[in-house]
Amino acid sequence: MISRTQKTSTSSNFFNSIFYSQNTRKIIAPLIALFVLLAIWQILSSGENPNLPSPTTVIKETWDPYIINPFFHNGGTDVGLFWQLLASLKRVAIGFSLATVVGIALGILIGANRVIYSALDPIFQVLRTIPPLAWLPISLAALRQADPSAIFVIFITAIWPIIINTTVGVQQIPQDYNNVSRVLKLSKIEYFFNILFPSTVPYIFTGLKIGIGLSWLAIIAAEMLVGGVGIGFFIWDAYNSSEMSQIIIALFYVGIIGLLLDRVVGFIGTLVVPQEPK
Repeated sequence: MISRTQKTSTSSNFFNSIFYSQNTRKIIAPLIALFVLLAIWQILSSGENPNLPSPTTVIKETWDPYIINPFFHNGGTDVGLFWQLLASLKRVAIGFSLATVVGIALGILIGANRVIYSALDPIFQVLRTIPPLAWLPISLAALRQADPSAIFVIFITAIWPIIINTTVGVQQIPQDYNNVSRVLKLSKIEYFFNILFPSTVPYIFTGLKIGIGLSWLAIIAAEMLVGGVGIGFFIWDAYNSSEMSQIIIALFYVGIIGLLLDRVVGFIGTLVVPQEPK
């Protein structure tokens, strides 16, 4: 027979295994931290005429339509947050895709040719330090339209980490791989698909993860200046209208989308990049 003490010990071990398991901690710990932060925010925002609305005020003021009806479309810029985010994501998708294609091609070219690397690396090191929004006036002057200008800002923001990481990846190919390619007398196409590209893919995806994060940051700032439908313009317009609750709920959506973009690129990377055996 099992004694009462043994039953209590077994029950205690069972609950400990649940609440102290690694997967559970990953869920419970962030929830507790979030609750604490919201409680602190609620306390600091209490009282008469606070500078920032409390969490309950934000939910109350944005519940209808921004939370429960993000799909409303009244024409012009009077649209729900879904359409605002979708417009921003379209710009990011175009700019980031262009940066991916051009960045990978240039990175491979620069990394594989020492002369080109010596010629372009100093120039790229200077250009990559220019803040993304500093390119906006030039793009507006050259392209004369808001959407292409915002897309160019995304392109010029995302391309540098892609180029740099791809270049490093090409330069880090083990010399033994190159020796084997010479022994097997691989053609340039065979060398590219069997050695160069597979060896460079992990570095490429590191650049892509950095690039997508920077792209999402840049589009928010760019849309504040170029206007039109987009989450950046929505935030700026809400600020001009002193609608702080709308700004806060928009920032929440921006953070969630940014996290999802990072996770999507990371997930694709796990499918493409060979995993080391454990």
